[in-house]
Amino acid sequence: MKFTVEYEQEEDGRWLAEVKELPGVLAYGKNPDDAAAHAQALALRVIADRLENGESTPFCISW
Repeated sequence: MKFTVEYEQEEDGRWLAEVKELPGVLAYGKNPDDAAAHAQALALRVIADRLENGESTPFCISW
């Protein structure tokens, strides 16, 4: 499964990144790359948690 990271700048200057295929996986950063890196790390934690709990997950991860 390929994951899409979308990001946008908030009015206060922070950047918000979201992994579209994993609802609720959002992260802030000081720039687009920082926000995307935080969102990717969170997505990996969510996937690991799903694996630990026997939920289905993608076999191949790409960004």
